[in-house]
Amino acid sequence: MNRDLQDTKSSAILTALTEARRGSGNAALGMVLTLIIDVNENEHYDALHAANSAAREHPCRIVTVIRRPGKSAPRLDAEIRVGQENLLGEVIVLRLYGLLRDQADSIVLPMLLPDAPVLVWWPGQGPLIPSRDQLGMLAQRRVTDAAASSSPTASLRQRAQEHSPGDTDFAWTRITPWRTLLAAALDQPFDEIIGGEVSAVRGNASAELLAAWLENRLGIDVIRKSTRGPGITGVRLLTRRGEITLARPDGRLATLIRTDQPNRAVPLPRRGTEELLAEELRRLDPDDVYNETIQCIFGNKPDSKPSSKPTAGRREPTAAVQAGRAKEAAPAKKAAPAAPAKKVTAARKVAPEKRVAPVKSVVPAKKAASGARSKT
Repeated sequence: MNRDLQDTKSSAILTALTEARRGSGNAALGMVLTLIIDVNENEHYDALHAANSAAREHPCRIVTVIRRPGKSAPRLDAEIRVGQENLLGEVIVLRLYGLLRDQADSIVLPMLLPDAPVLVWWPGQGPLIPSRDQLGMLAQRRVTDAAASSSPTASLRQRAQEHSPGDTDFAWTRITPWRTLLAAALDQPFDEIIGGEVSAVRGNASAELLAAWLENRLGIDVIRKSTRGPGITGVRLLTRRGEITLARPDGRLATLIRTDQPNRAVPLPRRGTEELLAEELRRLDPDDVYNETIQCIFGNKPDSKPSSKPTAGRREPTAAVQAGRAKEAAPAKKAAPAAPAKKVTAARKVAPEKRVAPVKSVVPAKKAASGARSKT
């Protein structure tokens, strides 16, 4: 059931949604979360298609926010879609005109499911600081896509400056199968790993994150190699007596190559937006591994070059800072033994005075006693 509302308000939208849900027979359907999609008019169809596919696994209320450009009077239009292809979800499409474009959070807030987590997804460019965005502050999880920007790696590095727990990116979600296969390959006995290489098309944000993850977990230097793609084409780990290689030249089927072992073909297709979004909806708590990886490699200024060493991101103190710390620590070391020394000296001076005083008072008493005996 579809219903259109022109020049409406939030309360009228909620009333129409309740009526549409009852009319379609989905009144008792339980929703597990609220998915907010901040998208433009040109991209909202594909985004809604991906969200509806993900809702088959995670029934949710989908609130799509479209900010219409141009100068116009403030107006709110809405579309309500319940049932049919939206059988396992509720879809609300909001179009904001005029000054309402800057008040999206106030309009969306009454439409959130009570006592349910909230996830915000930006299919396009997205904000540089998702946690400070109007809609981002309403959510526990915030999903961006660096691949949608003109410079994916630069966009990812800029977001790392103000990264907050709960932020994530599809660039990280895309390498989940790669990380799974590599972790499974390293579950078998292997020699010490001394280096690595990640091959991908130039400017691929997922390749940068994969290389950063390997550096952080294995403590090695990983070389970035440019290829024609598509996407990530291979990962090679060098050991003392051979190598472990996972090659995917066609974007569909990969080959796991280990020295002195037969090659093994494994499926590794490039995944669509529906699968990426469904994976993010499975996890609504902060991803600690992603937080550590992005802070380790991209936790620096945009104009500085990221280090390929395993300790990148864990900055060592400069010479000036070390010197300042040494000056602050030096007086404490000198002053520490001085305090007990004064107390011991004072105790030694006082002790003889207490012992001498009784001796002087006893000697005259003995002389007086002997004089008295002689007189008698």
